[in-house]
Amino acid sequence: MLYIVKYSGPFGFIKPWTAVRDSETYSQQFLTPSILAGIERKLFPELLNSDFGIYKIRRHRLTYQQISQQQEQTQPRGWNAKGTVRNRTYERPYSILTRGVMVNPVLFLAFGTKEDAERASSQHICLARNEDMLYPQDEIIEVSEEEFDTNEEMFYGFELIPERTEKSFLVGYNRLDENKPMYGWLKIIGNPVKNEFK
Repeated sequence: MLYIVKYSGPFGFIKPWTAVRDSETYSQQFLTPSILAGIERKLFPELLNSDFGIYKIRRHRLTYQQISQQQEQTQPRGWNAKGTVRNRTYERPYSILTRGVMVNPVLFLAFGTKEDAERASSQHICLARNEDMLYPQDEIIEVSEEEFDTNEEMFYGFELIPERTEKSFLVGYNRLDENKPMYGWLKIIGNPVKNEFK
């Protein structure tokens, strides 16, 4: 049995905690294992000192209306020196990144116990940045894992299954676990991108 908490908000900015660029994986449409682990540690701070892993979130599903491309200006940490010893200048060059902002994201988080779901349903979550918050909606939904995988009207969306199979692809390098590669395959239920939300 799964205990599901539904989260939603007006927008969500997913900045993957990986070294793989979105242009290679188009990772806006799924949550990497490291993002899920970060969400879990926000909801259950007692896990902060645990080894890397996902302990309480059993499954998830993510959907949205559209992705709005936004540009972001960045600078590297270091400085570049130019000129001679007597006439030296230092600069930090700018660059522009394009990242996607999800419009009206909906995230279902499934837990194995009702107690974990109740704790999660009393808190907000962030998909990656603190200013992009999703809030719990409605009440806790209790369903079987089979219904979670087959009810296309209620639980549509994208879910990255973090396992290595012939369908898997590289989704990033986990900076929380010695930069180990993360693999998974994408499960798509129903029509994952909706035009209207209730």
